[in-house]
Amino acid sequence: MTPASMNTVTDNTDRSQYELDVDGQTVFARYRRQDGQTLILHVEAPVNLRGSGAADRLMRGIVTLAAEQGTSLVPLCSYARAWMARHPS
Repeated sequence: MTPASMNTVTDNTDRSQYELDVDGQTVFARYRRQDGQTLILHVEAPVNLRGSGAADRLMRGIVTLAAEQGTSLVPLCSYARAWMARHPS
């Protein structure tokens, strides 16, 4: 897998989640869209990827996609809320 593909976050609208494939495993963030906003409900990484920066790469991709889609993010999940507080831009 190339480094660029390791950082490609996709929007799986059928499952209402953003996804990042890392070595055949999926890091994901479930969401709900409401009133022009995307509410981040839950972020999860497989146990063996925790601490590897995978969830950080997922969140960076989510922010990029939200900007492209013209939607604002509302982090309801504690991880997403803490991540966004550390990355206010």
